[in-house]
Amino acid sequence: MEDLTPRLLLSAYASGVFPMAETADSDEIYWFNPPKRGVLPLDGLHISRRLRKTLKGSRYKVSANRCFSEVMAACADREETWINAEITALYTALHHMGHAHSIEVWDGAKLAGGLYGVSLGAAFFGESMFSHQRDTSKIALVGLVARLKLGGFRLLDMQFLTPHLESLGGIEITREAYVAQLEDALGRLADFNRLKATDTYSLSQLSTHTS
Repeated sequence: MEDLTPRLLLSAYASGVFPMAETADSDEIYWFNPPKRGVLPLDGLHISRRLRKTLKGSRYKVSANRCFSEVMAACADREETWINAEITALYTALHHMGHAHSIEVWDGAKLAGGLYGVSLGAAFFGESMFSHQRDTSKIALVGLVARLKLGGFRLLDMQFLTPHLESLGGIEITREAYVAQLEDALGRLADFNRLKATDTYSLSQLSTHTS
């Protein structure tokens, strides 16, 4: 197999394919192009009553690209993970190229939750999320959706639809429908950093852009 490089990885995403390792210790990376794809329509984010109450509070703040490596490490820190050393290195390289991004949720100075993914054109490919406190991965997703809507994105790819993502408004579409949405998004321009990348924002500021 051709050596996997950041540029090859971007080409794979543009073709609707994404990589995963079998385990954290595995040396092999596998390509996936599932027949059904999980996506989150940017106007379809579901915010529960409890989460909306949390969003109106002032405890948590949200930032982007402030500590990408720490977010990736937290996403990989679980009993079963598909994030191995090579994937960590590749996505870190994409981050330095401006294509991989993190969303951080802060409880004071503590990193309480977050997620990371890849942007290409007006598509964002969500990779993984984590929570150290209740609902903080959901808060990270709210922050991501707000940022994507402000930046003119058209597609939020979630790869596989899980019950957790479905509860937040995720849906499953066919591969053919996904490819059509992907091609449309890749032909458009979007700006992930329409909000200043390293500033922190209150949840009430961000949630106004998700309704």
